[in-house]
Amino acid sequence: MTQRHVPAAELHLHIEGTLEPELILALAARNGLTLPFPTLGELQAQYEFTDLQSFLNLYYANMAVLLTEADFADMTRAYLARASAGGVRHAEIMFDPQAHVARGVALSTAVNGIATALASSEADFGMSTKLIAAFLRDESEESALEILDALLAMDAPIAGIGLDSAEVGNPPSKFVRLYDRARAAGLHLIAHAGEEGPPSYVSDALDLLGAQRIDHGIRSMEDPELVRRLAAEQVPLTVCPLSNVRLRAVDTLADHPLAQMLAAGLNVCVNSDDPAYFGGHVDVNFAALNAEFGFDADTVATLAGNSIRSSFADADRKAALLGELHHWRTQQG
Repeated sequence: MTQRHVPAAELHLHIEGTLEPELILALAARNGLTLPFPTLGELQAQYEFTDLQSFLNLYYANMAVLLTEADFADMTRAYLARASAGGVRHAEIMFDPQAHVARGVALSTAVNGIATALASSEADFGMSTKLIAAFLRDESEESALEILDALLAMDAPIAGIGLDSAEVGNPPSKFVRLYDRARAAGLHLIAHAGEEGPPSYVSDALDLLGAQRIDHGIRSMEDPELVRRLAAEQVPLTVCPLSNVRLRAVDTLADHPLAQMLAAGLNVCVNSDDPAYFGGHVDVNFAALNAEFGFDADTVATLAGNSIRSSFADADRKAALLGELHHWRTQQG
């Protein structure tokens, strides 16, 4: 970690969304696959999105190159190397088990490949990590329950569950049994809400699912009563500014509500979401925000501190990271 990067936690990161085009092509070659876009230029030309679904179409297509434990491990190590270089000191990483099983990849292949890389993340990259199984909200709850039961039966090293993919038309109420099952198993609970879906999805994720953290949550600002609740309860909101711009959830970074969310006393932090698709890792998001809004060191430290305190790291790890953050802040003058 170079000193210029604020030490932070990344809490909203889909490991499949870290697959850079170069690695996609390398894994395709290793596995003898022919891709629809076989050259780097042709593949990179596909990375213009009009909405969430247009991104998801490419996101799932590119997963075809992930076939072996080594593929999943190489993808994960590439993320850890890049994120640690940008100041990330703790990462809570989501993966999409249903998307891999649906392709005929064994659940154990995906889990073991990712977990192998995460097991040495502190020794190799100075990053503590946790793994979160994210379930596809445009699939059935029965499918999610089947996969969750399989993960629990294999004693997969997951710390929690999340809810991602196409939000509109797939409300939190669809997954109450899934979250009840995960809660009974002692898992942490997070959920995407309020990105493309309405503010009511944020309330429902909290009230119906018992979510401890909301991924995105930017549309909460449309509901003053919800904003007051989020501020009072200090519900963590894992905001992904560059992702929101690329998916047209906001028109430009200047239109992003992050500054207003901070001003309203909300517990927000900065994350990359799917950095290979949306223009950059956490440090790039911070740089873009600083360029657009002129955040001072105190504001950056507040955002980084929020990420650390909102993580599921243990108390000792949080204290150590907050100590690093304090040192960073004193060096900024």
